Parts: sequence; structure tokens; C-alpha cells
Amino acid sequence: MSRQWVAALWLAGLATALGATLAGPATAQPLTVFAAASLSNAFEDVGKAWAAAGNTPVRFSFAASSALAKQIEQGAPAALFASADEQWMDYLVERKRVVQETRRTLARNRLVLVAPADRPASIELVPGADLAGFLAGGRLTTGDPAHVPVGRYAQAALTWLGVWDAVGPRLVRADSVRVALSYVERGEAAAGVVYSTDAAVAPKVRIAGTFPSRSHPPITYPVAVIAGPEEARARAFLAFLGSPESRTIMKRHGFGDP
Repeated sequence: MSRQWVAALWLAGLATALGATLAGPATAQPLTVFAAASLSNAFEDVGKAWAAAGNTPVRFSFAASSALAKQIEQGAPAALFASADEQWMDYLVERKRVVQETRRTLARNRLVLVAPADRPASIELVPGADLAGFLAGGRLTTGDPAHVPVGRYAQAALTWLGVWDAVGPRLVRADSVRVALSYVERGEAAAGVVYSTDAAVAPKVRIAGTFPSRSHPPITYPVAVIAGPEEARARAFLAFLGSPESRTIMKRHGFGDP
């Protein structure tokens, strides 16, 4: 082999090694965040802002808090969990799946009654309100009170109004707040109890009434890091969730301060 060929091969090898060095390590995998369905739109925008700042992208899994908590309990690879109520976060704390010191309240929400957008009727949600009459023979939908946070809030509010016994038998129990919202959008239910932030992103529904805050427990969103190999990155994203930029995004989507 000629000296020219040896030199060419050596230079080619050097270029390959240099290119690998400059390329650095393989791109890190997205950070997996499990979050309540009602956080979908807001968190998608927060995730975009996080990635735009040069951070590893976030992969979100949105569903009912109950379903997500059960998946985490069974070992699903979530790095961070944002719940729509305190009970399902407590559930994971009790099972030592959460780094308890990282737990904090992210935001608050309000409970509203929605109806199809082409139905102009409204109702004042006070004790003794004729909600059964408002339904006019139709069905009422919300999350399943047995395990979905919005359903628990709804049952508490309807009980406070004194109408649970009247409308409970007509309840369509949904797997999440977004599923309940879709039933109203499609006209499969005459009304639904959802969060105000969900009503705001659904043009096919309108708010027919707002439940008094005293009618149900405070609607809070606890968030915490899940114990595991992604704890360091999850803590960084959790810190971003508390940043002014993230809070501005949450407020733009209708969520209240902690």
C-alpha cells in the first residue's frame, strides 16, 4: 500500500472520530409526564416553551388522574405526575412512588355546568335549583364519581345543591372530564359538569352555570416527581412549571394561581 493511501485512510479515520466527538452523546429520550386530562391544552403549550428553551422535549400522557395513578403504581415509566385532586396524589405517596418533598400545588380550577352551544338556557346553581327541569328529560354527564376527580367534585356540588338524588339516576359516568365534555359536544347529554378550563376550549358547548366554590372541595392540582432514574430531569421540569413563563401560560388557559 502506497504512502498516499495510508495517509488518506488515516485522515478519513481522524475525520470520523472527530465527527463523532463533535456530535456528542445520543439525544436524550423525551421526559415522560403523566397529567390529568384537564391539563392537556395548557401542558402542551408549557411543553413547547420548555423545548424552545433548549431542553429535552416532554412526552405527555393525558387521562383521568385515577387511571394514571394506577399505571404509575404498576410501574409505568412516568417521571412526573400532575393530578386533578389531592386524593390520587395521596394514593401514590402512600405507596412510596412519589418523592414527597417535591410535591406542591400547581394551579386551581372552577366547576361549571355546560350545555350544547345552540341551547341558550342558563340556570343559577343555588340550593334547590331545578336542575332536573333544566335537563328536560335529557342526561347529565361528568366523570365517574367513584374514581374521576371531576365526578367527585360534581357529586359534592350537586349534593350541596340538594339535587343529587334527583339527577343521580340520570348520570352518564365518563372515564375523564374530556370524555364527559365530548358527550355534551355531540349532543349525547343535555348538560355536563366539567372544569371551566375545559369549557373554554370547546366551541360546541357553553357555560350554563357556575357552581359556588363553597359547594365542593377546592379544585387543586398537585404535582410531584416520581421516584426513579429520571428524578433529576423531572425536578428541572418541575422547577420550570413554577416559573413566571409557565404560570403565564397556565393563566392564559384559565387556571388560577395555587
